[in-house]
Amino acid sequence: MGDHKEQQPVRVGAAVRRRRRALELTLAVVAERSGLSVPFLSQVENDKARPSPTSLEKLADALRTTAVELLAAADPACSVDVVRADSGESGTAGPFDPRTRSLVRGHHQLHASEFTGDHDAGREFQHRNDELMYVADGAVEMEAEGRAYRLGRGDTMYLTGGVRHRWRATVPDTRVIVVAVAEHIEAVQDRAR
Repeated sequence: MGDHKEQQPVRVGAAVRRRRRALELTLAVVAERSGLSVPFLSQVENDKARPSPTSLEKLADALRTTAVELLAAADPACSVDVVRADSGESGTAGPFDPRTRSLVRGHHQLHASEFTGDHDAGREFQHRNDELMYVADGAVEMEAEGRAYRLGRGDTMYLTGGVRHRWRATVPDTRVIVVAVAEHIEAVQDRAR
């Protein structure tokens, strides 16, 4: 009843292939950049394999984009879409095992993702447009523009586009919601650096 997409798994193959071809890259080059194998990448592009959140991040980095953008490009936009709480990755995970779930499907002006557990704390992010991070449960340590911040349940951090930042969960079962203006939107003028 109106939840027309919730039963379908997100297939990123076509989005990965379009991005790779737009950059004029071969599978071998993407494999070298990402550390993933050519056969696995071929299976992903043909929707015969689903990359884990970690593999999707590596693939996105190799394609000079983000996992959120690849997921957004995987599904066409629709005006109303429900993403159910149980639509994330299945399986058991420990308290610090990372899980990422897109909260918005399709090619929209805003993207939102839920990160549960920890992730690669050494990974630095820099998004073109503004984003808001909300700690739904647990706690995180953030580093942005050379300053350290501790955020707890209910805290938010607003980051202007272009700000380099990294974060890590400090409590088991931490959940962070990230809402960002999509990379394809020209939301801000390039700032003088």
